[in-house]
Amino acid sequence: MHFFQRSFATAASLIVPMQPPSKMETHIWYIVPDEVKSKHLQKHYLNLLSPNEKESVMKIQEEELQKRALLARALVRSTISRYATQFQIDPQALKFKKNMFGKPELDFQNSSQLCLPPLQFNISHSSSLIACGVTMHSPIGIDVEAKTRKIKNNIIAFAKRFFSPNEIEFLSAISDPESQRQEFIKLWTLKEAYVKALGRGFSATPFNTFTIQFNKTARGSCLPGCKTSEEAYEISVESCDDLENCSRSMTFALMELSGSHYAAVCMEKDTSFRGSLPMKLNVWRTIPYVEDECVSGTEAALPINGFAQANVKSSKT
Repeated sequence: MHFFQRSFATAASLIVPMQPPSKMETHIWYIVPDEVKSKHLQKHYLNLLSPNEKESVMKIQEEELQKRALLARALVRSTISRYATQFQIDPQALKFKKNMFGKPELDFQNSSQLCLPPLQFNISHSSSLIACGVTMHSPIGIDVEAKTRKIKNNIIAFAKRFFSPNEIEFLSAISDPESQRQEFIKLWTLKEAYVKALGRGFSATPFNTFTIQFNKTARGSCLPGCKTSEEAYEISVESCDDLENCSRSMTFALMELSGSHYAAVCMEKDTSFRGSLPMKLNVWRTIPYVEDECVSGTEAALPINGFAQANVKSSKT
């Protein structure tokens, strides 16, 4: 699906309606803040927000931070409004709440008149990209990190503060500093998506209580554009030390977005299926009310099938 609407319009009906994600499917919508130039458009986005959201945004003094906060909230509201099942709804009418750990979620109890499907969503943003993931029924976590992210401290010393022993061993075996930095960012992105999918956050589920691994499998995440000849990997959670606050019944996907970011998605597995169904992903780049472009199967949304194997120190003496 490709849709382009380059002239700004304020009618809510011009938000392109979408069918909700199917079982084990995730929809990802992302926006690049630098592409949103129009002050008039940003003013329209502000009008989509609740009074409390407006107040929170306007309290931010730094202009770029304020813009990113505005775009994140507008992206969530415009994205969720696409999936109304019976009629188009005003994004401003959506109600949200937070769980006991602070994760935002739809407030279905106070939005019953909108006839929303049982959607789950999660939002993540860096300074240069904002992404919203949407599923049906299944809790979701998403994280995006710039590939150029700089690590101020020594990577291994930093990893020892947050990562599991197996992950530290993996990173320590990589001799090339740039490869080591990239693999660190991938791991961080996956771990962040996992704790967000659990709905507990970093403080309730510390990163060093579980291990992220890539395991060879016949099935991987199903992103349009994957080459079937490529070796597939399933990302899993292993060595979980905190069984009360961790879960192994999660499935992951890892990709490059827009050529500049790593994006990780985590959602619950379908327990009604005997075995492991792959996660299906569909990705759109958007400027709400201006342009939507499906980028699944393009270089703007490239699947990553495993950790890098190059430049790893030999274990032989």
